[in-house]
Amino acid sequence: MTLQTNVNKLVTIFGGSGFIGRHVVRALAKRGYLIRVAVRRPDLAGYLQPLGRVGQIHAVQANLRYPASVEAAVRDADAVVNLVGVLFERGRQRFDSVHARGAETVAQAAATLGVPLVHMSALGADENSPSLYARTKAAGEKMVLAVVPTATIMRPSIIFGPEDSFFNRFAAMARLSPVLPLIGGGMTRFQPVFAGDVSLAIAEAVDGKSKPGTIYELGGPETRSFKELMQYLLAVIERRRLLLPVPFPLAKLMASFTGLLPKPPLTTDQVNLLKRDNVVSEEANREGRTLEGLGINPVSMQVVVPSYLWRYRKAGQFSGHLAR
Repeated sequence: MTLQTNVNKLVTIFGGSGFIGRHVVRALAKRGYLIRVAVRRPDLAGYLQPLGRVGQIHAVQANLRYPASVEAAVRDADAVVNLVGVLFERGRQRFDSVHARGAETVAQAAATLGVPLVHMSALGADENSPSLYARTKAAGEKMVLAVVPTATIMRPSIIFGPEDSFFNRFAAMARLSPVLPLIGGGMTRFQPVFAGDVSLAIAEAVDGKSKPGTIYELGGPETRSFKELMQYLLAVIERRRLLLPVPFPLAKLMASFTGLLPKPPLTTDQVNLLKRDNVVSEEANREGRTLEGLGINPVSMQVVVPSYLWRYRKAGQFSGHLAR
C-alpha cells in the first residue's frame, strides 16, 4: 500500500472536476496524495472534497489560456496530471486551444518547475486523421513530449462509467426515439475502458511506475463494433429499437444540423472520427504499453454498465419483460 509514502506529496490535476477527473481524484486520494484541482471555476468544484479526508483536496483557479495561472497551480507540486479536453467546439473552447496549445502550456509549467507530467490524450490521436479532434490530440502529444520528454501519455478508448458521455447519451436517445443510427453502418470497432481503470493507470504513472516518455494505449477486455455496442445497450435497458445504418455522407449532413445544438448528440467532426477504429494497437500490446503492462486487469462492461443504465429501463432498477 502506497498511502504512507505519499503523505504530504502534492499532485496538481488540471481538469479534475470532469468525468474522468473525479475518478482520478478518488484514486490519488486513496493513495494518500494531497490534491490540488486546477479549474476555471473552483467555487463549483466543492463536491470533490468528500472524495478524500478533511483538507486533502482543494480547488484553485487556473485557465489554460493564461500561463501565469497554470504555473501558479503547478508551483510546489510533486506531479502534474492534465486531463483537460473537449468533445466539441463552442465559443473560446476550440480543439486547438485546449488539446494542443493548452497542453503545451501545462507542459511548459511542469518543465519550468521541474515537475513530472502525466498527460491524457485519446486512442484516436493521429496527425493524419480526418477528425480535427484526433489531429489536435496528436499535436498536443507532440508538444508535450517536445517540452517534457519524460512525460507519460495515456490514450484511452471510449470510457464508460456512471457519468459517461457514450452509453448515457445513446440510452437517453433510445428512451425517446424508435430508431438509433448506425453511423457508417456501425462497423467502427471500439475497446471500451472503465473510468476506474483509466484512473488507476494515471495513479500508477504518478507513482512513477510507468516508463518515462511513453505513450500508453488503454482499452478494456472486449473489442466491439458500434453496432454490437448499441445491441448490448438495448439489451441492458430492455428496449426494442430499430438500428438504422446511416452512410457517412448522410450522417455528416445530419450532423451539420445537430451540431448546432448547445450539447450536440453528433457533430461532423465526430462523424469523421468514426471512420477509423478505436482499439489498442498490436504494437502497444506487444510492447506492454497497456493497462496490463501497468499491472491492471481491465474491468468488463458487463460488470459496470448495467449498474447505471438501469434508470433508462421502463421498469427502472426492477428488470421487467422486454419493453416495447
